[in-house]
Amino acid sequence: MNILFLTYHGFSDISGISKKMLAQIDGLRQCGHKIYVCSYSIREDGHRCRFIDNEVLQDFGCGKLAPIRKRICYNAICKFCIENNISLVYVRSFHNANPFTIRLFKKLRKSGISSVMEIPTYPYDQEYIGANIRTKLGLFIDRIFRKKLAIQMKGIVTFSDAETIFGQRTIRISNGIDFNSIPLRKPIKHEENELHLLGVAEVHYWHGFDRVIKGLAKYYNPIQKIKVYFHIVGGIESATLKEWNNYIYEHNIQKYVVFHGQEFGDKLTDSFNNADFGIGSLARHRSGIDKIKTLKNREYAARGIPFIYSETDDDFENMPYILKAPADESEIEIETIINFYSKCNLSPSAIRDSIGHLSWTYQMAKVIKQL
Repeated sequence: MNILFLTYHGFSDISGISKKMLAQIDGLRQCGHKIYVCSYSIREDGHRCRFIDNEVLQDFGCGKLAPIRKRICYNAICKFCIENNISLVYVRSFHNANPFTIRLFKKLRKSGISSVMEIPTYPYDQEYIGANIRTKLGLFIDRIFRKKLAIQMKGIVTFSDAETIFGQRTIRISNGIDFNSIPLRKPIKHEENELHLLGVAEVHYWHGFDRVIKGLAKYYNPIQKIKVYFHIVGGIESATLKEWNNYIYEHNIQKYVVFHGQEFGDKLTDSFNNADFGIGSLARHRSGIDKIKTLKNREYAARGIPFIYSETDDDFENMPYILKAPADESEIEIETIINFYSKCNLSPSAIRDSIGHLSWTYQMAKVIKQL
């Protein structure tokens, strides 16, 4: 089958989302399909372009009108699909339902080409809390047209347990793992009285890392024999970082909270090797989400590290290396993590082996089968 994988943005070497999409593409290829990748980015000369693989499909030029053209001009995609006998368009939602995207998928459907849309997080409206006016305007337009866009699809791919989304039937899969790109953790031996926690994310309020910081402030009052360190890897907004640092210094725990900034490749692997226990999302309730299958949970398991989270993730709920936190605003009890970790004797390879069914090849095959 010829498949067009459509994304409305480009790829980045340090983006977890980019790595996920590339793994999905590879998974589809492993299933025996011919995949074309349609993406959008700005060239070095300033021209905004839509690409098929590395070839320019459409050049929108530069200047004030270029950003508008790329949001309303999709005829080149439809023409490419027809000329190259595309049977399926797999599109990652950009929360951009509007008359122009609706027209694209309506034309594809009338040409006998099926489409499915992946909505990575559902519901997603709550993620726009605190967004600027321009971004909220985009969400407002999406709300008006999302059901009409969904009608054009053969299904909505979701990592939730929703049976329908925007009136369209869902294809329910799990967030997958590219095992070839994620090395198994090789734990570094620490002193017996040390425990190193690791949180990896482009930090947002729903990650709830502040709950761990508050838990450390409570834990170290008074000082404790077991030294617990919290390493945070990833980008953090300056306002959030300032707020956290003020709290950290106020409670004199600056020695135990370490901000590493963004890491990838060998440097990220070193951070996992140094860690004993992973910190997943601890505040999805802040964005109104209970059930979700996050990439981070899967990366932790693939690395072979026990971890904590607060949402409902059906792939991990009964795993012996999982500690569940309450989905509320209470601080994380550090003693609970210490006690849990002391009893968790699974090796990194045993943890990794427990999720073999979460490969992207297996998950993308489920999408094709349901079509």
